[in-house]
Amino acid sequence: MSVSPKTICALSTAPGMGAIALIRMSGKDAISILDRISGKSYADAASHSAHFVRLKKADGAVLDEVVATIFHEGHSFTGENTVEIACHGSVFIQQEIINLLLANGCELAQPGEFTMRAFLNGRMDLSQAEAVADLIASESARAHEVAMNQMRGSFSSELTDLREKLIHFASLVELELDFAEEDVEFADRTELLALVTEVLAYVRRLIQSFELGNVLKNGVPVALVGAPNTGKSTLLNQLLGEDRAIVSNIAGTTRDVIEEILNIDGILFRLIDTAGIREEAAEEIEALGIQRSLDKIKQAKIVLMLSDFSADQSSEEGHLSMNSEETGRWADEQAQTYPGKHFLVLGNKYDLRPDQLNNPWIFETPFLPISAKNGSGIGELKKWLSAQILGSFNTQSDTIVTNARHLDALQKTEDSLEKAKWGLETNITGDFVAMDIRQAMFWLGSITGQISEDDLLANIFSKFCIGK
Repeated sequence: MSVSPKTICALSTAPGMGAIALIRMSGKDAISILDRISGKSYADAASHSAHFVRLKKADGAVLDEVVATIFHEGHSFTGENTVEIACHGSVFIQQEIINLLLANGCELAQPGEFTMRAFLNGRMDLSQAEAVADLIASESARAHEVAMNQMRGSFSSELTDLREKLIHFASLVELELDFAEEDVEFADRTELLALVTEVLAYVRRLIQSFELGNVLKNGVPVALVGAPNTGKSTLLNQLLGEDRAIVSNIAGTTRDVIEEILNIDGILFRLIDTAGIREEAAEEIEALGIQRSLDKIKQAKIVLMLSDFSADQSSEEGHLSMNSEETGRWADEQAQTYPGKHFLVLGNKYDLRPDQLNNPWIFETPFLPISAKNGSGIGELKKWLSAQILGSFNTQSDTIVTNARHLDALQKTEDSLEKAKWGLETNITGDFVAMDIRQAMFWLGSITGQISEDDLLANIFSKFCIGK
């Protein structure tokens, strides 16, 4: 895919009225077009310089007084001559300026075309370009941190190092094949096996990081479940610091699912307060709420199961009781049904019965006593939530995979490396090992764009917003 010779333009700030709007031009003629619509020459203006400019219509009337920032070829985001026009934020003025640019030789940019040109002009590789979209979409400190690291090239650098190791590996194996008749050995298979094992282990850690990366991008769904009157809505209000959900002693108060966002340590948790679960609902509407609660358990990444710590015996018929021990056993059953989820039993209202702490709860699911009403144990709960997501990863120093395309390529890399490892362990001929290594190199290269197809690029950049 080659860069279009056309000069493109687009609104780069959000559509709508504001104090200031930014309109961007990029291409060979960007500066000369500015000359035409201003009546002045900026051919000798320094790169990265800002200028007060009066934009004029074809009849000479002043359309707006703006600040135009000029970037020369090789020193801009796209790598091309670029002009960024900061104008007054009237929707009418924005559209009139774009019409003026179109009348003087510009074409409207396609979604993601500015970033695509940056990639095609060598200003960034493909994984860095995709990180631009992640950075724009980041809604939390951790998501911003991960996207910024990737945009600065940390992921690309690590992939390049891995690929260079594999290139060295492949070259030794293939050189050995060239001299097969002379029975010359250039590669120590023990060392090659160690190298493949090392690269494979790192690729697997990158694959494991996607679980974290995905929730950092999209938020972590956390379901609050339990029998009626166990304190789910009270806990939601306590975590949010506001009265978001109605709290009542009447069973079945929560009829529908309530969702709110909570930021803990820069991670967005989507708290889902559900209807109390009991075997026989009071009426049809509550029954629908209970079914939605059960559905949310399937969708959630983390499930907090509340029990009434002050209750000695179950006050509910059926599989879930208000008693902590019964709740824990039910949580164990759910954990076996959904092994990829994190479950925590919360013994609420423990301040009413502190003697219950001496009871030997017999279940595998982690347990934490809290008081949703007075806030006891809430700090520990937040730490637990954060720890389940971060695990052994550090978002400041570790590379975190956030893109499903990258995950797919890494999984295919893993598959190829496993075949190469098996080939070395079973002493199969070197040409088959080299074939698997070349395939692994291909998939690693597809992440950064060292090996990519035009339709792949078009699909990636079409998901960007216009103006980026």
